[in-house]
Amino acid sequence: MVIDFEEYLKGVVASEMPAEFNAEALKAQAVTARTYLLYRLKKYPNGQPDHMGAPVCTGTHCQVWTSKEDLIASHEQGWYEQYWGKIEETVNSTHGQILTYEDKIIEPLFHSTSGGRTENSEDVFSASVPYLRSVESPYEAEAPKLHGSVKMTVDEFINKIKSAYGNLNITRDNLNEKIKLGEVSEGGKVKTIFIDNTEITGRELRSLFNLNSANFSFIQSGDQIEILTTGYGHGVGMSQWGAEGMADEGYNYKDILKHYFTGVEVVSMK
Repeated sequence: MVIDFEEYLKGVVASEMPAEFNAEALKAQAVTARTYLLYRLKKYPNGQPDHMGAPVCTGTHCQVWTSKEDLIASHEQGWYEQYWGKIEETVNSTHGQILTYEDKIIEPLFHSTSGGRTENSEDVFSASVPYLRSVESPYEAEAPKLHGSVKMTVDEFINKIKSAYGNLNITRDNLNEKIKLGEVSEGGKVKTIFIDNTEITGRELRSLFNLNSANFSFIQSGDQIEILTTGYGHGVGMSQWGAEGMADEGYNYKDILKHYFTGVEVVSMK
């Protein structure tokens, strides 16, 4: 697809955040989305390796984009009349603004809900990035997925672990002593866990059990096991619900961006 740059951003902001959000949170998302798109265009001019036809896709792999027509169709009647002007104003009022670190455009990652503290980039992805540092994210109380849980029988849990990691010596009776916490990140997520002395990353378990985040704990009660989670998403960069909470506390979009992205500047494209 070929689409006007700023029109594309309106579709991203409306897809990535509820239009009901505070305008300052939406502006923070707009600047983040613009920066992310430019970073990808610069890094992958011939197409991103996972989708060689284009530098960005319209799904969560990159950043979500939805056409105006599909947005109208997917929302209740009156949504367009009530909110589209707000989305346009969000993008237009930040026109051309991007995020830089030491005069270079950044890759501004974001997620739904950090669970109280964001992550250092190297604790989730491979590289340590100076502007993706762990910071407090205190205003997330309204986030719908701040806390979550997944329940299953102990046998289902054991079978799933064994299907992924081989025939480990784990049973209903010895599970408590066979699961040992390894390393925890600064942001509170499980980096490693040991099950019958087999090291498993928190990200792997998150994927295996389709958890909201890698900040999790187990509760076994009789024949049931419950996995409790805090936060939603990878936890690196800007927390969208944290941005909304900051905006409601009176912070503007530049405050929000400079809080979640360490040492950055908000600049206008030349």
